[in-house]
Formats: sequence, structure tokens, C-alpha cells
Amino acid sequence: MLRGLDISDMLIIDRLELAFQPGLNVLTGETGAGKSILLDSLGFVLGWRGRADLVRQGASQGEVTAWFDLPEGHAAHAVLEEAGLPGGSELILRRINGSDGRKTAWVNDRRCSGEVLRALSETLVELHGQHDDRGLLDPKGHRAILDEFAGTVALRAKVRQAWSALAAARKAAKQAAADREAIAAEEEYLRHAVAELDKLDPQAGEEEQLDARRRLMQSAEKIRSDVVNAYEMMGQGGAETQLGDALRWLDGVAHKADGALEAPMAALSRAMVELDDATEGVVAAIDTMSFNPIELEEAEERLFAIRGMARKHEVQADELAGFADTLRGKLDALDAGEAAQAGLEKAVRDAQAAYDAAADALTDARQKNAGKLDKAVAAELAPLKMERAVFATQITTETPGPEGRDAVSFTVATNPGAPAGPLGKIASGGELSRFLLALKVCLAKGQTGLTMIFDEIDRGVGGATADAVGRRLAALSQGGQVLVVTHSPQVAALGAHHWRVSKAVSKGMTLSTVTPLSAPERVDEVARMLAGDTITDAARAAARELLGEEFAS
Repeated sequence: MLRGLDISDMLIIDRLELAFQPGLNVLTGETGAGKSILLDSLGFVLGWRGRADLVRQGASQGEVTAWFDLPEGHAAHAVLEEAGLPGGSELILRRINGSDGRKTAWVNDRRCSGEVLRALSETLVELHGQHDDRGLLDPKGHRAILDEFAGTVALRAKVRQAWSALAAARKAAKQAAADREAIAAEEEYLRHAVAELDKLDPQAGEEEQLDARRRLMQSAEKIRSDVVNAYEMMGQGGAETQLGDALRWLDGVAHKADGALEAPMAALSRAMVELDDATEGVVAAIDTMSFNPIELEEAEERLFAIRGMARKHEVQADELAGFADTLRGKLDALDAGEAAQAGLEKAVRDAQAAYDAAADALTDARQKNAGKLDKAVAAELAPLKMERAVFATQITTETPGPEGRDAVSFTVATNPGAPAGPLGKIASGGELSRFLLALKVCLAKGQTGLTMIFDEIDRGVGGATADAVGRRLAALSQGGQVLVVTHSPQVAALGAHHWRVSKAVSKGMTLSTVTPLSAPERVDEVARMLAGDTITDAARAAARELLGEEFAS
């Protein structure tokens, strides 16, 4: 419930403090006195997007403060908790608009964003302006009105969830089909490439091994002949034979040399042993260097084949084996694609069935509550002097979507026997206002803690009809709070609390003021609304008649 509003330097308001009460609060005044400014200021502190030039001329900034009572269980508590803002039984909103257009907001003395203000406003205030009935002319809003009446929040959540799941399943199936089609387009290439790679069968590290072996064989080919020559010089017919002959010659004459040849002969014997070891080593080296020329050719052919295949597929030689596995995986996916696609198509069918079930449940709820809404509106139209009007909610099938597959439209027949048709073609402006009021009375049932504001919703009606509108507004305010900006004396007379909005010129500047009215002042104000600028005794008498016995003189 809105308890108070403090406005400073906003448009033609210098300083204004208002304390609102439960029940029906009415604001009256001449056209242009500033009644709409109050709503603009309230909308500003609530974060609504409105006119930008709100700061009073000559002021550095404009400021609006609003405070609300928050009972336990009020929806605003959840918004405050989610935003990490302090709560309590009282909510104070403050917002400043600088002359440069910058805006700053506080909630319970904590800085906050405009988004938080707007989220709070949805739980605090519901505004119906002079042109709100245009919403009735747009069938796009009719479904939301029916859903609000029917309480389909949970059902709509299920439908949206099922629609998202269906969209995801369709996307997955479509993408898989496209991928499979792309793979199928290169199937011939894939099978040829895999066959080539399987035939070659490259192994990781094989290219490096082949290159090292090739280099060794090429090097061995160059030095082997020199090693063989060396072996021939060392073996029989070479050094070995000559050393053997020298040792025999010395052995034949050693007994005649009185021991002088023993040392040389011993050295020769050791040289023979070392020569034998060296010869064996050379022989082993020759064996190592011995290769089949065909073997070198084969190694070179395979090395070049591996490198050529790597260049062909633009990968490293060691990556060929993995690349072959990748291609083979694509072929496997293609071969298994039909079964996989069948699974995805089944998932689409299952998701479609889940959506259909959720949408059917939502449709059933809408159809069941459409008749209830029609009866509820009819019950409210009678007090509004439209008891002969027929209000009907029509539900037709439209393209499925996240909100179901129902199109909702309101039709009316304002006179018995007259054909029913869209609101915009059948109802007049005053009738539209009354239809809106009837709908709001129906929708407001069960709402708690919400302040409803009606800005001249009674326009286009007068007399007994205006009185009926006022009585429905008064009934709507029972147990809650309704603020009404009105030019209707019948509506003003039914208010529990009355404020007059006026403007005056002071020091060359136009300023707007709001004054709470006492009983005698209410009589004069209602009389003014009845008679105009000149208030007559007859007008006062009529005003007292409207206001009731407690105002009788």
C-alpha cells in the first residue's frame, strides 16, 4: 500500500508531500492543474520509462520519494531478497533526476538500478491510464488477461519448457541430418582416402626411423669400400702374414742372439693378438655396413610414400594414423547415421508429444475459464449500467509457440439482438472504459498489497453510469487501496479521501499544489465539478446529495 509521496522540483511542483490512505483516494482539479504530474512523478520513482524533462525549470535536480507498507508475504520481499537489498515492513523508494538527465535511485537507503525499481513496481502499483482501454483493442493482450484470470502460471511454464525442449530436439535432428548429408557428399573421397591410408598403414614414428635408416645406408655405401681395403691390408696377404713371417724368422735365430730377441718377439706376439682383435672389429663393421641395395630402394620408396601422403592431406607424417582414424570415424558415422537419425527423429516425436500434452492442458484451462470470465464480467457489467451487453471470450487455434496454440479475443454485443464483434468496432469510448473496469474487478480478486491507480478511466460517462463506475471503484478498494484521478463528481463523491490539485502563478512561475480536503471543502469541490467556475447554492446542495448524509448541512 502506498503511504506517502514526497516530490521536489518536478515540472511545476516546487515541494509537495502527500499521505495516502487505504480505500478509495480521489484526486480532482481543473485540466492542466498537474494531476498527471503526480502520476509522472510516481512513475519516475518506480522506474517507469516516461517523459525525460521532469526537472523543474531553474532547479539543479528533481527528487521523488515514495514509501509503502509491506505486509508479510508481499511479493516485493522476494524482489528485495534477490537484489540483495534490505527489507522490512516499510519500503522507501527515492530517485533523483539531475538536470543533465542522470538518474540515481535508492531502495531503503541502498543504491539500486532502474531494473530493480521496475521489478518492485510490478508488485506495488498497477496503473490504468486514460488510454489503457487501447489494450482491449489489441487481441494480443486478450490472452494475457484470460491467463491472469485463469491462473495458468504453472501450465504456461510447462508449455514454455516443452516448447524449448521441442525446439532443441528439432535443432539437433536438423543439424545431424545436415552433417550426415555433408559427409555423404564426400563419401567417395572418404572411402578412397581410407583405403589408401589402410594400404599404406603408416605408424607413428615410422617416418623418423626410415629417414635415419636411409641416411645410414647411404653413408655406409660410401665408406664400405675403404673399410674392405683396410681389412685386406690387415688380413692374410697383408699385415697378418708379414708379422707372422717376421716372427718365424726371429724365432729361427733367437737361440743364437743370447736373449736379445726375446723382448722384440714378445712385442710381436702382442701385436699379432691386437691385430687379430682389430681385424675382427673391422669384419664386424663390414657386416654392419653390408646391405641389399634393394633394401635401400624399398626404404626410400616407403619414406617418400609416407611424406607424399602427409602432404596430400596437409598433416604431419606422424599424424597420418590419427587422420585415418578421423576419416574412418566419419565413415562410421555415415554408416551409423541412419540409426542415429532415427533416434533423433524419435526424440523430436517424443518432445512434440510432450508439448502437445502441455499445450492441450493449457488450452483446456483457458477454455474452462473463458466461460467463467464471461460470467464474472457480466456480473460486473450490470452495476455499470451495461446489463444488456454480452461479453464473450473466443478461443481459436493459432500457430503453436511458447505460449501455447490458442488465440484469444474478446467480443461484445452492446444491445440485445445486435451482432457480436470486436471491442474496437462495437464499443464506444465510455463502454470500453467500463469493460476495462469490469475486467479489472474480476482480475483483482485475490490480489493483495497492490495499489491500483486509475487515471480518468471514467471519461465518457456521466450521470448514473458515472455513479456506478464510482461504486465499482469503491468496491474494488475494499481491503486495499485505489487512487483515482477523475473529472466526474459522481466518482469524486464516493471517495474515502479527497485531494484537490490546483495551480497558481507566484513570482512569475506556475506552481502546482495538492490539498487534502475537509468535509466543507469537499462539498465546494464537488459543487465546482458540477457547476463550473461559479459555485451556486444549488450546486452545493447537489454536491451534498452526492456526498451523502454526513455532508448534509
